[in-house]
Amino acid sequence: MIKKIGILTSGGDSPGMNACIRACVRTAAYYGIQVFGYKRGYEGLIDNDFLELKPESVSGIIHKGGTILKTARSKRFMTDEGIEQAVNNIKRSQLEGLVVIGGDGSFKGAMELSKHVSIKVIGCAGTIDNDLVGTDFTIGYDTAINTVVEAIDRIRDTAESHDRVFVIEVMGRDAGLIALRSAIAGGAEALLVPEIKHDMEDLIEKMKNWRSSKSSRIIIVAEGDETGGAYKVAEKIKEQYPEFDLRVSILGHIQRGGNPTCMERVNASIVGFNAVKAIMEGRSNEMAGIINNKICFTPFSRAVKHRQSLDKELELLVEILSS
Repeated sequence: MIKKIGILTSGGDSPGMNACIRACVRTAAYYGIQVFGYKRGYEGLIDNDFLELKPESVSGIIHKGGTILKTARSKRFMTDEGIEQAVNNIKRSQLEGLVVIGGDGSFKGAMELSKHVSIKVIGCAGTIDNDLVGTDFTIGYDTAINTVVEAIDRIRDTAESHDRVFVIEVMGRDAGLIALRSAIAGGAEALLVPEIKHDMEDLIEKMKNWRSSKSSRIIIVAEGDETGGAYKVAEKIKEQYPEFDLRVSILGHIQRGGNPTCMERVNASIVGFNAVKAIMEGRSNEMAGIINNKICFTPFSRAVKHRQSLDKELELLVEILSS
């Protein structure tokens, strides 16, 4: 019988983390398990900075963005001294399980931790980038793309009023999955992402054939695209097409915040519930995810080393629908 577990949120915050925390805490309470919530991710483990979480502790948080436990990227946890301190605190608190809500770096930290202490560790994929293998949608992704699409809709209103070209930069240093789906839903004319090399040249060529009847032109750029971001893209376009009335809009961190969508809250709750049950069943070093509407578990070693490639059909969809 598991009697005591910890929960932490690590890395970048994402909408739905609170819903996942809530599901973990209430599932644990249902089965008589005590829960410690560690503040600021692995920093909290090192500093032994925690609070006991009970069902009433997570009332009224399911609709809130961010994370009530705070989050951080811990450089100290990358040192032998930091890991040793965290391990000592885990042993002192007699933790038997740990739920880590985060992304790639968070799971690497969990893998390292489990080498030094006997504890069951289960991850819940919390990142707006949706760049982990082992789940169809990570916690935060659905809300982020809905935020982007709302912004695109508003920008298109002013673009159409002035016959302007807008270059909109969205988050995605290593992956263009936010850009891809928001480009489809926002009716964008072009897409530039890290996964597609030399796409700037393709864009310049494509712009020659844009219909003159188009009253607005929206170009979605992932921040990690090889061109160097929205301003670089705009510069290159202006060099080739000085006649265009061009504007740049960088959406930035608004994509991380806001109330999680309905689907976000449901999926985060399902994953949190199953993360606690997995610990009870003796599973460890795995990420809980949802694929084809079914819960599944992926070893950390596979979830952190692989990135999803872009769906070729969705790429084609952007091309065809933008004509």
